[in-house]
Amino acid sequence: MIRQWDRLDYDDLARHTRLIGFDLDNTLANSRKPMLPDVAARFTELTRHIDVAVITGGRWELVVSQIINVLGPQACKANLHLMPTSGTRYYRWVQGAWKRVFSHDLTEDQCARAAASLERRARELGMWPEHVWGERIENRGSQITLSVLGQQAPLEAKQAFDPDGSLKRRLAQAVAADLPDLKVHAGGYTSIDVSQQGIDKGFAVRELARLNGFPVGQMVFVGDRMSEDGNDYPAAQAGAMGVAVNSPRDTIRFIDAMLERIA
Repeated sequence: MIRQWDRLDYDDLARHTRLIGFDLDNTLANSRKPMLPDVAARFTELTRHIDVAVITGGRWELVVSQIINVLGPQACKANLHLMPTSGTRYYRWVQGAWKRVFSHDLTEDQCARAAASLERRARELGMWPEHVWGERIENRGSQITLSVLGQQAPLEAKQAFDPDGSLKRRLAQAVAADLPDLKVHAGGYTSIDVSQQGIDKGFAVRELARLNGFPVGQMVFVGDRMSEDGNDYPAAQAGAMGVAVNSPRDTIRFIDAMLERIA
């Protein structure tokens, strides 16, 4: 089930929720930027009252710069569940340090085949523009990601490039045909992710539930890409309550409404 953040029964949600999960880019923070102080303050407070997860397509280093480094000193890190690279890795705070619980890494051969297919198919489909912002293909260990406009592309450019997602879907289908042993899925506005089969944000919420001993149905997942071709949709498809937002401003309002009921 998916609901817009402003169409929720917050009283019922607060009664039945054990963990609140969030996407990162354009949900908690602007793309590749740290959480703004007002978001960080609410996020910090939320960790003091309930388990909180962040599941993002970005690598661990971005989770550190965007989330961990801007947490308030009163944050309850033991209540945090951090899952970079679309849930292929899972980190918890244990004995004063971040410890990796699991990692589903790609082999060198898989990485090489994925990178080659992404570039070849992007060029064939005219999705290899001359001017880009930063690197196009990034090896995140457990995930290979193509950012069509480059990793540092501004949000406005990404939103304008492929507004209906049709180009990205065609690219994902072409790459998937080359890599039948791997999972190929749409990431953000202009990105394609390649990982081990069966691993996406749906896998992430199921693993969170299994490892922490409660049903997926007692989890909420908040994201800006909740359409059927969005990379947040699998979390709702797996059984978490999907909450759709359009920006970190909406996320602030969601957190405020939850804190009113659980703090």
